[in-house]
Amino acid sequence: MDKALETMIANMSEKTGKSLQEWTAILKKKNFAKHGEALKFLKGEHGVTHGFANTIIVLSKEEKVDDDDLVANQYKGKENLIPIYEKLIAIIKTFGNDVIITPKKTSVSIIRKWQFALIKPATKTRIDLGLKLKDKPETKRLGNSGPFGTMCTHRVQLTQVDEVDSELKEWLKEAYAKAN
Repeated sequence: MDKALETMIANMSEKTGKSLQEWTAILKKKNFAKHGEALKFLKGEHGVTHGFANTIIVLSKEEKVDDDDLVANQYKGKENLIPIYEKLIAIIKTFGNDVIITPKKTSVSIIRKWQFALIKPATKTRIDLGLKLKDKPETKRLGNSGPFGTMCTHRVQLTQVDEVDSELKEWLKEAYAKAN
């Protein structure tokens, strides 16, 4: 968990009057269908600032699932992609001890000071690797961000483990360096 989030959670009771667990219980009872409804409720009815309200909502929805389970679930029926994922992670882990690997329900975020890469099994035969490489021109292989939108600036589509090559490693290193 990143330090800013840890600090926010630690200060939540003091700043909002309730702990994360208390807010989670309140939101569960309300059972808002949309994020915006919960945001309006916390800000309007309880005077919670936007940053705290957003954090409370996101964290209250997260299921406490083991990181390994999250990754395993992403690759169910896509087991042929696991060697690609594992090679990407092995490379990323060599960059430094400031890399945070954060599995989510459908993807894995790679973070330094901010997210610089995103690994997502897009289909049964392809992983999409999103990269934040501002001002880097697109190429045939280093395409636009596609479905990643503003989360990433570029996307590389990987179907075979040998596509995780020196060129891709350099792009990952560059994205890592820019996330400082």
